[in-house]
Amino acid sequence: MIFGRSERGMPQVEPVTLKILVAGGFGVGKTTLVGAVSEIRPLRTEEVLTEAGRPVDDTSGVESKHTTTVAMDFGRITLREDLTLYLFGTPGQDRFWFLWDELAAGALGAVVLADTRRLEDCFAAVDYFERRTIPFVVGVNCFEEAARYPAEAVRRALDLDDDVPVVLCDARERQSVKEVLVEVVRHAMAYTADDRASVST
Repeated sequence: MIFGRSERGMPQVEPVTLKILVAGGFGVGKTTLVGAVSEIRPLRTEEVLTEAGRPVDDTSGVESKHTTTVAMDFGRITLREDLTLYLFGTPGQDRFWFLWDELAAGALGAVVLADTRRLEDCFAAVDYFERRTIPFVVGVNCFEEAARYPAEAVRRALDLDDDVPVVLCDARERQSVKEVLVEVVRHAMAYTADDRASVST
């Protein structure tokens, strides 16, 4: 690309940047997901869990976790020459939820990451995006030690609308995470188109 033109003389494609949130319960893999796919060194705001936090940080099921996100994770991925996603990982604990509204401002859509061993931990994130009509995809992070369930079983357990995509993924694997993000963009675009159509009629 040279001075606004491609090497073949085609006009430069106007780049589009989109903001995507990555949400879910404590220890579900949000920081891992952002780090796995980011093409830049991800910004992390992790702090070590302390004894003082034990009364408020529920580590049941994630006893090996020693750090927690206290503000956000940030990463970037270019899906196409003209499409870049900025990823914002939200903190998982209740005491940091006051940050969510600011992080959600201007977001096209979201990934709600779920762990089938602690599925109830993502209820709050699902409710948050439903109430604010922000389109979202549920990504089931398939931990090695967790039982595997079909996507439709997860949908029923979370009482999701039929149009909300449920995708099985591995938050450690770049290609798996890319597939989830592509699904978020597709779903958000379709959601926006349907919303505009309903307004025009």
